[in-house]
Amino acid sequence: MGSNLDCVEVKIGNNQMKGENFMKHILVTGGAGFIGSNMTDELIKRGYKVTVIDNESTGLKENVNKKARYIKGDIRDNKVMNKVFNEKINVIFHIAGCASTIKSFHDPAADLSTNVSGTINIINYAIKYKVSRILYASSMTSYGIPDKLPIKETQSTRPISYYGITKYAAERYIMATGLRNDLPFKINVTAFRMFNVYGRRQSLENPYQGVVSIFIGNVLRNEPITIFGDGKQSRDFVHIRDVADAWISAIDNKNSFGEVFNLGSGIRVSINELVDVILKSFGKSRKNYKVIYKEERPGDQKHMQADISKAKKILNWRIKIPFYKGMKDTIEWAKQVYK
Repeated sequence: MGSNLDCVEVKIGNNQMKGENFMKHILVTGGAGFIGSNMTDELIKRGYKVTVIDNESTGLKENVNKKARYIKGDIRDNKVMNKVFNEKINVIFHIAGCASTIKSFHDPAADLSTNVSGTINIINYAIKYKVSRILYASSMTSYGIPDKLPIKETQSTRPISYYGITKYAAERYIMATGLRNDLPFKINVTAFRMFNVYGRRQSLENPYQGVVSIFIGNVLRNEPITIFGDGKQSRDFVHIRDVADAWISAIDNKNSFGEVFNLGSGIRVSINELVDVILKSFGKSRKNYKVIYKEERPGDQKHMQADISKAKKILNWRIKIPFYKGMKDTIEWAKQVYK
């Protein structure tokens, strides 16, 4: 297996190429899922070579871009991981993991194993195969109950859910790896604390995924919408294409090395407002549609809003898809696929 670590890097258009037309090869873990598959599409569109690994616990093979190399398997399975790395990988986008606050309370051991042990295995393989760049999907749940809004990356991290604990623990493993000086090469790391990501391909049937797709799926099936709390709680919704832009812009940005970034829109939307937007798009309202309010669940964060000034400054990142535009696109997609 040849190494191209010492090749001269050449820029061709917006793509980074190595040596004689060898594209930078990116591994996307969890690449059959909502975030990972959209990220894969965007990487391929911009000229990168992509390998996807996914155990299809929530992801779907049909989500994976046909131009990507696809390997079904678990990131904790060394036999599968050896197969992944039989081709030279230059960058790892580590997105795979359990992504549900409620499920983490039901099965904390599984959450710990996937999010922390899985991440450690990714780090071990990065070291073994000399992968010098890792970007990690962290979470807003790392903050727990914020000291104030909007939340800066420098605020205290006191996760209140098992999921938040495992995502933050894995983040620290990634960041500590970037600080190691005992390796024969440098691993440059970046973590993104993602807020409520939404968009096309978010599952309309998985009750543990995203509140946007859960509510849209409810209405498509003419089911009641259940809100845990009074609906006045608020979230920061960010479109998947904006998220992909941030990740990809960081790949070769040396100023992002060793840094943690919030990825949100910087705007708060109440859950009641979200429901109103969804119902209106179906010609309905809370006055004529059944909306059930239940007690808040453990681990819920009352209000969340990202301060995204750091990403704007260092990554030159801007929100291109505002909430109402993104919701219109997502709902139109959902109506098409649910016919």
